[in-house]
Amino acid sequence: MESALIIEKFLLITIVLVVSLVVAMYMTLVERRFAAFFQDRLGPNRAGPFGILQPLADGVKLFTKEEILPENANKLLFIMGPSLAMFTATISSAVIPWGRDLVFGDKVISLQVADINVGLLYIFGVVSLGVYGMMVGGWASNNKYSLLGTIRAASQSISYEIAMGMAIIALLMVTGTLSMRGIVDGQGSTLYGLKGTEGLGWNVFYQPVAFLIYLICMFAECNRTPFDLPECESELVAGYHTEHSSMKLGFYLFAEYINMFVSSAVISALFFGGYNFPGQEALANAGVASYWITLIGVGAFFCKIAFFLFFFVWVRWTIPRFRYDQLMRLGWNMLVPLAIANIGITGVVMYLTGHIN
Repeated sequence: MESALIIEKFLLITIVLVVSLVVAMYMTLVERRFAAFFQDRLGPNRAGPFGILQPLADGVKLFTKEEILPENANKLLFIMGPSLAMFTATISSAVIPWGRDLVFGDKVISLQVADINVGLLYIFGVVSLGVYGMMVGGWASNNKYSLLGTIRAASQSISYEIAMGMAIIALLMVTGTLSMRGIVDGQGSTLYGLKGTEGLGWNVFYQPVAFLIYLICMFAECNRTPFDLPECESELVAGYHTEHSSMKLGFYLFAEYINMFVSSAVISALFFGGYNFPGQEALANAGVASYWITLIGVGAFFCKIAFFLFFFVWVRWTIPRFRYDQLMRLGWNMLVPLAIANIGITGVVMYLTGHIN
């Protein structure tokens, strides 16, 4: 039984890793095509039908480009930076429940790599380590633009992780658990106890302020426009990865898109019910096999992820970049006080409604 469990987990890890890489790869094409649409252009359309092979062409280009190592760079750390960024991006999805357990007779297959009772803390811990990839790679390249991008990345990450953590505290007061599966399963109930709303008890309806704060901080943590100051090309050439070339640059770019995918999955799980969907109880009562309900839930989860991935792209090509002082003022002067106020209001409401003594 233990060997079968190891094989099952190994296959699940492989599937999650492959899906993450494929999504990251084709998000580059999706972003370029949407950018072209917004700007009344065609976008990449030469490599394969409708440009569908463009990500493969870009990958071959990155793998075959010349490796450049700056003369005064720290070689070991220069290589470790993008490797660390890619590593932290790929392991952050280990505690995300992608669906209910698949049941085939006596066989139960879990669609979660690791169900730990502090899964949310694990995600925050791994995400906070991701900034070290930018810091190490940027500092080791011995380039002033990279160093400035590194400093911006570190200060931005510290600032917005505080507001993000406080937003999650209010959510935890409502859910009462740090387990990702526990949080998702808790959203399978009714909305405000209304009949016919099974599967719609999503946390976004109970904690809209926490969701808004988390959404803004998610853009800052992923270094996406309008918070892409660590790699602001109009000021810092390419920021922390200015001196990186070939697949070292590819690792930084891939890590950003994998972080987008994982962040979209996390916000969907925390606030939008994850694999819960309206009508799931009706399907179960109608005698639909549990594995079909599970597969529909997985599809619903990925639809929610796709929406937030589109939202990332839409915001990038719609909203202009903030100045750095505006970025820090938003984090410290607005989001942190708002998150603290939300915690206080949540506590008062829970006390008045009898959820806490």
